[in-house]
Amino acid sequence: MDSKLSMKAYLIIGTMLFALFFGAGNLIFPAQLGQYAGENVWMAMAGFLTTGVGLPLLGILAIGFSKSRDLQDLSSRVHPVYGLLFTAALYLTIGPFFALPRTAAVSYEVGIVPFLGEVSMTAGLIVFSIIFFAVSLLLSLNPTQMVESIGKFLAPAILVVLGILLVAAFFSPMGEAGPAQEGYASGAFLTGFTEGYNTMDALASLVFGIIVISAVRKMGVTSPKGILKATLRSGVVAAALLAVVYSGIAFLGATSTSQLGLLETGGSVLSGASSHYFGTFGALLLAVIITLACLTTAVGLTVANAEFFHKLTPGISYRTYVFIFTVFSLVVTNAGLSNIITYSIPVLMFLYPLAIVLIMLAFLSPLFNHSRIVYVSAIGVTFFIAIVDGLKTLTGSLGVANPTWLQSVIDFYSEVLPLYADGLGWLVPALAAILISGVAVRLRSRGEAKSPAFTNR
Repeated sequence: MDSKLSMKAYLIIGTMLFALFFGAGNLIFPAQLGQYAGENVWMAMAGFLTTGVGLPLLGILAIGFSKSRDLQDLSSRVHPVYGLLFTAALYLTIGPFFALPRTAAVSYEVGIVPFLGEVSMTAGLIVFSIIFFAVSLLLSLNPTQMVESIGKFLAPAILVVLGILLVAAFFSPMGEAGPAQEGYASGAFLTGFTEGYNTMDALASLVFGIIVISAVRKMGVTSPKGILKATLRSGVVAAALLAVVYSGIAFLGATSTSQLGLLETGGSVLSGASSHYFGTFGALLLAVIITLACLTTAVGLTVANAEFFHKLTPGISYRTYVFIFTVFSLVVTNAGLSNIITYSIPVLMFLYPLAIVLIMLAFLSPLFNHSRIVYVSAIGVTFFIAIVDGLKTLTGSLGVANPTWLQSVIDFYSEVLPLYADGLGWLVPALAAILISGVAVRLRSRGEAKSPAFTNR
């Protein structure tokens, strides 16, 4: 029987959830969204919060509800090889490929660039990233309680500084929200929806969600229903805090264009706004806090990746992986924040649909007796659509024409798939695959003797 949790327990779990998703690096995205969405900022934020806040919460709930040991266990319901490759891809995405370099690049853009003056931006980034990752390397090789303690201090500190900044922006906005730009002019919600992919929090929730689930279980809640209920109630606290912070930053971005102009990244928006309201001291304080917060995040991501891949290949030591991932991240960082974001989007357009469908399957799995056929059908359909989306986005990022075969597939998908132009062409086929294969499994099971779950494995 589950223990009854107090309000204090829900607040503790809610704070843990908030800390899991609240990363300094993610603050740049609602700021940029606000600038480009302009007068359509609230519709765009509704989409952003769906994938940037709601989906990560569902990811954690999915891990708990499915009784999976971890992401690899859950995704192996498709196939063990798929489970391994998908999990490795998620770790690398939220690690050395994109999220890790982004921590250093955000720190540089928010914390260093405003004070550089005439110094070369490229040279400055090289020097800063070497120092940043040297410190990260040392801390990752010897992870201590100190890093965790600093992290616990920095989250409230960022909230306080941001709170002051956002209150100032609310009562004394820099200007009026400007006209919506690009996709935000014609489809603000769906553009915001896919913009939320950039937080990578839904991917992180599948990787790190077991930490939260374990905390709930330690409090005496062990049934899937109890875990779902406890995490959901606690999630309201985390979601409300994240929604307020992200919405406030988006409002700041939307009202900043007349003063700051339309900037390339959200980091420049945050540093420009802090300088506008509080001068050099305000910008410096924000810079120090965000840089330290990004550093602790970098250490956490490095340690998590090194531990996972060392467990996968014990012949390569943990320390070797730490060194490899640090050097790789250092190189990627020097492509610059704008390029890191640009080239992460094709990968996210591929991985996010697979993650979303996996989350859906985790909740629906009892209805079709956890049959692998349903998992393979839904993930297979999603894979072949999402990979084309990723390639299409990549060619757009590179500024090159689509190969003939790719353009033919894109044209075909555009004609037959609902919502394809909005980046959601995988949704209806995935739902149809779940429905058709699920019904087929149920009909087959009626004529057969009842068999244990996962007999297809």
